[in-house]
Amino acid sequence: MKIAVSSTGPSVDAACDERFGRCACFVIAESDGTVLGSVDNPNATQGHGAGIQAARLVADLGVSVVLTGRCGPNASDTLAAAGVSVVVGCTGTVGEALASYSAERGPSG
Repeated sequence: MKIAVSSTGPSVDAACDERFGRCACFVIAESDGTVLGSVDNPNATQGHGAGIQAARLVADLGVSVVLTGRCGPNASDTLAAAGVSVVVGCTGTVGEALASYSAERGPSG
């Protein structure tokens, strides 16, 4: 299962960006924490609709879960329609957010 974390930079040491639609990039990882890479968010500076476009971007990447600080209603609706779950309230580094998500899910989740 692929996870996308809204991030200020392309590594697990980067801070989680509290903004979903306007984050600098998304770090993509497997549910076991293996980092697959990162994708720049071309919608970060978009005037309107950044959240919806970012949601389409991560859905097109085959992501199942998004970890972020906040996610607006339009982006949330777009993600839900694509079958992508959203976890809000993420803080710290990307690595910490992934570890926290993994711990909450447990070994069988």
